[in-house]
Amino acid sequence: MEPEKLAKLKIGQERESTRGGKRRRRWLVLILALVILSAGAFLVFRSGFLASTTPVQLTTVGLVFPSQALTDFNASGYVVAQRRASVASKATGRLERLAVQEGSRVSAGDVLAELENADLRAEYAQVAAQLEAARADLIKAETEHRTAARNFRRYRNLWQQEVVAQVDYETAEDRHRRAVAAEDAAKAAIQSLEAALLRAEVLLGYTVIRAPFDGVILTKNADVGEVVAPFGSSLNAKAAVVTMADLASLMVQADVSESFLPRVNVGQACEVQLDALPDTRFSGRVNTIVPTADRTKGTVMVKVAFDRLDPRILPEMSAKIAFLTRPLSEAEHQPQLGVHRDVITQRQGGPGLFRITGDRAEWIPLPELAFQGDYVLPGEVLKAGEQVVLKPAKALNAGDRVHAAE
Repeated sequence: MEPEKLAKLKIGQERESTRGGKRRRRWLVLILALVILSAGAFLVFRSGFLASTTPVQLTTVGLVFPSQALTDFNASGYVVAQRRASVASKATGRLERLAVQEGSRVSAGDVLAELENADLRAEYAQVAAQLEAARADLIKAETEHRTAARNFRRYRNLWQQEVVAQVDYETAEDRHRRAVAAEDAAKAAIQSLEAALLRAEVLLGYTVIRAPFDGVILTKNADVGEVVAPFGSSLNAKAAVVTMADLASLMVQADVSESFLPRVNVGQACEVQLDALPDTRFSGRVNTIVPTADRTKGTVMVKVAFDRLDPRILPEMSAKIAFLTRPLSEAEHQPQLGVHRDVITQRQGGPGLFRITGDRAEWIPLPELAFQGDYVLPGEVLKAGEQVVLKPAKALNAGDRVHAAE
């Protein structure tokens, strides 16, 4: 055989050997992958990851206030300032200065805003000048009166002695009467101008808007440059400049159903919870039961006053009121960690509950149970915000996989 053919035959054998090695490596990789997958599946099965999950009802551990056990019934309402005013001007004019803004605290008589009043100031100055002239005229009239009175007395004595003619006596008498009338007219003119000056001063005062009582500015209803008119009578005019309220008069107004009204008394202890401050409870008392009912809702308005006002309490905050069967003691104002008593069950010969850890039910024994109304106080074994199983089934055991029931 020729050397070239032998060489070709040798090359073919090498290629066949290489292909066989590749197939063996593929089989080894496939077998190794199958072994790894089998081991993983075994471990997953042993861990219970593929086991079915149990649907459970969940509840959250939170703070429990002692008042919850003393609550007779609840009502909802809003924080309302009992002294509130939309401060407006009695005069019409353009707003020249605004001295406050939202949140400003003011005292009674403080200047809130000023209107343009150059015309009223000029009118006031004119009347004041006229009043000064009238007072000068009064001095002149009083001097004339004194002179005429002396002459009249002198002529009267001479006429009685028949020394002067009667016509001279009558002339002196007429002059005296004119002097008296002139003095009275001067006094009347002064009174008229004093009244006019007072009116100009009042009108000028209308352009200065002052706080009617101590309070806080809630809203700003007009800006500098806008026209302000009484009752907003003018087109595009603003009636109120600011809205303010006395925060010392804050109360919670709630609509109480007529069926609960016999259980409400003036002075009754209450506890107020604001939606904006859910972790804080405020003590209060029933201040007023408004003596009228709302026929459409079948409710009566009840006003609850705070025992101590907090600067965080603002008007129009929504609130929930708990009407208590008795006042709280000082110690009962502090909340404790609690959860509804329906989480308690029996396992391992004692009471406890199931806490959710990941997607597993973890058994937490509670050998000593402390209750507060419908709540159990777990102590330090739980933390606020943790979830526990509510009304656990008898088949539920520690370590079971669970999910929240819909």
